Amino acid sequence: MSSAPIALFTFKRPEHTRRALESLANNPEFQTSPLFIYCDGARNAAEAGAVADTRTIVRNWPHPNKTLIERDQNWGLAKSVIEGVTQLCNEYGRVIVVEDDLVVSPGFLNYLTTALDCYADEPKVMQVSGYMFPIAGALSGEKAALLPITSTWGWATWDRAWKHFGVSERDISVLLSNPSRRRAFNLDGAYPYTRRLKQQVKGKSDSWGIQWYLSVFNASGLVLYPPITLVQNIGHDGSGTHCKIENEDEEHNVFKGFDFDSLIFPLEISIDIGTYSMVKKYLHEKYGFIPRGRAWLRTELNKFFKN
Repeated sequence: MSSAPIALFTFKRPEHTRRALESLANNPEFQTSPLFIYCDGARNAAEAGAVADTRTIVRNWPHPNKTLIERDQNWGLAKSVIEGVTQLCNEYGRVIVVEDDLVVSPGFLNYLTTALDCYADEPKVMQVSGYMFPIAGALSGEKAALLPITSTWGWATWDRAWKHFGVSERDISVLLSNPSRRRAFNLDGAYPYTRRLKQQVKGKSDSWGIQWYLSVFNASGLVLYPPITLVQNIGHDGSGTHCKIENEDEEHNVFKGFDFDSLIFPLEISIDIGTYSMVKKYLHEKYGFIPRGRAWLRTELNKFFKN
């Protein structure tokens, strides 16, 4: 098994960062993997204390192969991730990416590094996801699945795949002007990805993830997902840049009931249609037109009654 560098992106959440590091340290591969911790700078004086506290934690964290990259100004998450992933892919040919609001399974690194080796020379597989959607009975618990959807919650990629990263105005125009491609991009209407893309274009969102998804989509790429999630997002407490306060059901049966020794990687490089259908059903019920409409109505009613 080849080691891969771990890129941990931090900002101003010291407790989240500590928990992320503790969970990574529960992986046997952690101590022998190159660890790069990217520390973003404060946007204003009010954030300086939390940024300093976060840096104290990562500076003091014991690791034999640790490199700290401390920004003297605020780069923002998108620029930080893009620059960091590009740097490590260029140097190592692969990278494992973790943000500071993620707690990972003790088998997280084993799964990612094994998959990186397994699909190193398969051009259609462009990412390995440590996250899996909470879809009951999706898989047998033994077989991973290939899906045409990227993930931003604990993942890995190769230099050969990351070279596809980049979205031009023409890419966006071609997508938005083609109804069938728009529908495919939105997972047959299950999730409003084009809406997120338009927000990115208008400067209303600092998201690298939507750019990566479009890059993989344009390359007809696939992403390997585990049978159950190996990642728990603990950032839904209002502390994150993009995470709202929610009672997320993604924190489901985390890390339990899975035997890593029995994990099977698919040999056929194609979409797992059954799993893909269940993922789309889950996303449609949670984020489709009707639930979005209900959320909008609740927001408007709250505004009305507050006035």
